[in-house]
Amino acid sequence: MSTTAPAPATVSAPAAPGSRALAPLAAVRRIAWLLNAFFWSAFAVIEGVQHGWAAGLFALAFLIAPDLTFLVGIREALGMDLEKGRLQPRAVPYYNTAHRALIPLALIVAYVVLPPMQWAPLFAGLCAWLAHISYDRALGLGLRTKEGFQRA
Repeated sequence: MSTTAPAPATVSAPAAPGSRALAPLAAVRRIAWLLNAFFWSAFAVIEGVQHGWAAGLFALAFLIAPDLTFLVGIREALGMDLEKGRLQPRAVPYYNTAHRALIPLALIVAYVVLPPMQWAPLFAGLCAWLAHISYDRALGLGLRTKEGFQRA
């Protein structure tokens, strides 16, 4: 009979709040968002190639447009001493609305279902909007709190 003791179980300490270590579920979620971003980017490019310069222009505009919400309240922000990474509180509702994935997704469904909405540049733009949101989520950028900080 062997009298060797079992090896002690190792317990890893939890990551510090400010560390860059990702939990496995968070890493999977970010990878899923990145794949989603690639899908919608490819869809926007295909629509732009198939339907001409107007579709490409709309895709580019809708890819950039969600971040233009940073300009809301820019005058007040210049006078404020905002911390790095903090959004001006007046811009938060606009930013959060423009960065909710359900809005462009619902508009894409409406585009597909409703016959009067058949215009390829609009569809390309909606695909680019979803790509923008997906890239943000893949990079760890989400919605903001009412004070303008990133939500955890």
